[in-house]
Amino acid sequence: MQKEWYVVNTYSGHENKVKEKLEMRASSMGMEDYILRVVVPEQTEISEDGKEKVKKMFPGYILVEMVMTDEAWFVVRNTPGVTGFIGSSGKGAKPFPLTTEEVDRVLGSMGMSRLDLNNDLKEGESVKVVDGPFSGMYGKIKSVDVANAMLEVALDLFGQETVVELKLSQINKA
Repeated sequence: MQKEWYVVNTYSGHENKVKEKLEMRASSMGMEDYILRVVVPEQTEISEDGKEKVKKMFPGYILVEMVMTDEAWFVVRNTPGVTGFIGSSGKGAKPFPLTTEEVDRVLGSMGMSRLDLNNDLKEGESVKVVDGPFSGMYGKIKSVDVANAMLEVALDLFGQETVVELKLSQINKA
């Protein structure tokens, strides 16, 4: 099974509490391999007086990266504060995941990526550049800087291997 991102509806204003409860339930029920990440989509805005304010992008919703099994679906659905999944007709139907473009747009606006540097990307793997001046090109990972979410990727430029530094949000696995 493949891990994908899903939108979960919560009570508005309780997103962070639901995130904590869901992470604790996943841990206590041994579901860490199925319920991987829980994200409350937020943006930092600077007001006219120069103060930073964190604002929820989608009040009443959280994003969950998970492998959709019956057990994982049950754990998420029955977490206190969760009112359901978006993209499900109810009636016992499992929800549809977000597209990679939707996930990239939301997480990218928060400075995050759907790819996990520690587990998803290794040296020597092929990647496709999806943003920036090298968009559309393929290359191989030369090194991974986990702390700064940066990669060194070897691209073929004019018949010569050239190593460029890219942000995690600029690439997809090939």
